[in-house]
Amino acid sequence: MLDYDKEAAHYDDSRGGEPRASAAARAVLSLLPGRPRDLLDVGCGTGIVTRRLAAGREGLRVTGVDRAPGMARHAAVRLPGAVVLADCRRLPFPGGRFDAVTGVWLLHLAADSAEVQRIVGECARVLRPGGVWVTTVDKGPSHNVGSDIDAVLAARRPSPVRDRAAAVEEYARGHGLIPAGQARFTGVGQGRSPRRTIADLRRGWFVTLPPGHPCADGFAARLAALPDQDRPRPDPVFTLRAFRKPPPEGV
Repeated sequence: MLDYDKEAAHYDDSRGGEPRASAAARAVLSLLPGRPRDLLDVGCGTGIVTRRLAAGREGLRVTGVDRAPGMARHAAVRLPGAVVLADCRRLPFPGGRFDAVTGVWLLHLAADSAEVQRIVGECARVLRPGGVWVTTVDKGPSHNVGSDIDAVLAARRPSPVRDRAAAVEEYARGHGLIPAGQARFTGVGQGRSPRRTIADLRRGWFVTLPPGHPCADGFAARLAALPDQDRPRPDPVFTLRAFRKPPPEGV
């Protein structure tokens, strides 16, 4: 697992920067019906998407929350007074506080399925009846674009997919949320090149091939043998799912 305090300084530049953030924010906003007043962005990271959510809908008050101090510090510069340092498994907000809750590139980082369920439960708890929760799903598999790099990496032990769409829907329904739409967006600037993939391998990007793993050098050698070492392969396309919290019957 990456150290997100250390990643914070170069996180945006290594993941598509503003173009990717813009694509993500547009897709999230397309799934928010009506005129929500208060939105919570859970796992806001550096706030690069959060800021665009706030700017993209008139009258929308946005709060960001992240548990990595380095990330939260960057987000606080972008959203002064609107970022909270807290654990998404125990959100420090009362029930029904927000009209919308979002979590972009969050659930795949959970340690196990039980932790995913806790995060989903907290997002559902702080969502008001009638509100919408929006989350990315299948983040890891989205990076497999059928390239020669993917063909090399296919031989490694697959990483667990904590945010599998069917599982996330099951957990959401278990907390009283019902499906309310989906959207897709391109991870602009995230197309892998062989050289960049080797660098990611060396710094622990791949969960099942941590630095020092006996197989890591073999994969690095196979990646180094690919042509066009600095040419990015196609960008991934990410999926968002929306879930609504129904109002009480008779309301």
